[in-house]
Amino acid sequence: MGEFYTYKGAIHIHTKLSDGTGDINSVSKAAKKAGLDFIIITDHNHYDNDEGILNGVYVIKAEEISPKDCNHYLTFGLNKTILPDDNPQNYVDKVRNKGGFGFAAHPNEGYSYDKDGNIYPRKNSNHCIPWTDKNIKPDGIEIWNWFSNWADNLDDSNIFSLAYAYFFKHNIITPPSKLTLEWWDKLNNESKDVLPALGGVDAHALKFYRYIVPVTVFPYETCFKTITNNIYLSNALSDNFSTAKEQILTAIKNGNNTIINRKILDKLPEIYVENLSGKYYVASNITLDENTSLHFVSNKMLRVCLIYNGNVICDVISDNFSHKIEKAGKYRIEAYYKGRGYLYTNPFNIVK
Repeated sequence: MGEFYTYKGAIHIHTKLSDGTGDINSVSKAAKKAGLDFIIITDHNHYDNDEGILNGVYVIKAEEISPKDCNHYLTFGLNKTILPDDNPQNYVDKVRNKGGFGFAAHPNEGYSYDKDGNIYPRKNSNHCIPWTDKNIKPDGIEIWNWFSNWADNLDDSNIFSLAYAYFFKHNIITPPSKLTLEWWDKLNNESKDVLPALGGVDAHALKFYRYIVPVTVFPYETCFKTITNNIYLSNALSDNFSTAKEQILTAIKNGNNTIINRKILDKLPEIYVENLSGKYYVASNITLDENTSLHFVSNKMLRVCLIYNGNVICDVISDNFSHKIEKAGKYRIEAYYKGRGYLYTNPFNIVK
C-alpha cells in the first residue's frame, strides 16, 4: 500500500436544526479554528443541512436516526431521511438497502461494570439512550462519545461537584466503556471483515440559563479539540467536494481511522503493519508472511496495549513499539498517557 495521508475530523454533531445551538456556518468556523479538516453533521431525524467546503472545512451531512428512548443510529452516505422505528433492525436494513451505512451511537450510555463484574446502571442512566438489543448488528460502533462519557461521570449531587465538572470538564472523561469494547471485539471475532469503530463528540453547544449568565458547557470549538477521527487515505484529499466526501466516507465505512483524544495529545503516532508486500494502515486486509510486523512510533512515552481477537497480548511502556505477527486474526492498539485513555485504532485484519 505504501505511504498514506492522514486527515482529522469530528463526527456526531448537532446544529440548531435539531437540538444544537449553532448554524452550519458557525459550526464550520469552530471546526476550522480547532484545526480540523472535516466534520460530519448528524442532526436528529433529517438530512436538511447544507454541505460542501465551508470556511475551509469539508462539511458532510448525515443523520442520527433517533427513536425517543434508545437505539440511535448514525447514518452516512444517504441524502434522504430514514425515520425511526420501534424495531432498529428495520432502519438498519433500510439504510443498507439504500446504499448507506450506519454506526450504533453511544451503545452502552448509562451502564457499566461494578467491582464484581456485574452490569449496573449509573446514577444518571434514566437520561441515557443505549443500544438495547446487542443481537442486532450495526455496520459499525461509536465506541467513544465525548458528551455521553462526560454525562455518565457527572456527579450532580452538590454545587461543588457540578462546578468541578464544568471548570475541569476534561478531567472526568474516562476511556471507552469496557462493555462497548467487548461488544465491538465480539462482533469482529464473528466477522471475516473489520467491523469498524468511530469516536463521536456528540456536540450540541448546549446553553444553560439557570444561572445569572448563560453557560455553554461544551462550545463547538472545545468539543472539536477532544475526540477526533484521524482517517488514512492512499491519495491526498481532493479539492473537489464530491470526490473528497466519497474519500472520507469510504475511510469511515472501512474503518481506516484511528480515534484519539486531542485534549491529551494532539499528535497522531505512526501506526502501521509492514510485510514483504508493503506498508499498510488500519483496517487493511494483510496477508500474513514471515516478515509481518506491527509498528507504533510516538513522540511520547505511552502505555501501549496490543489486543489480538479481543485479548491483550502485550502491554508495554514505549515510544517505539514493534511486534512480530505470527498468527492470522484482528490486531488493534489502545494507548494511554499518564493513565488516561488516549488512542484506539481500528483492527488490522491479518489473513493467511
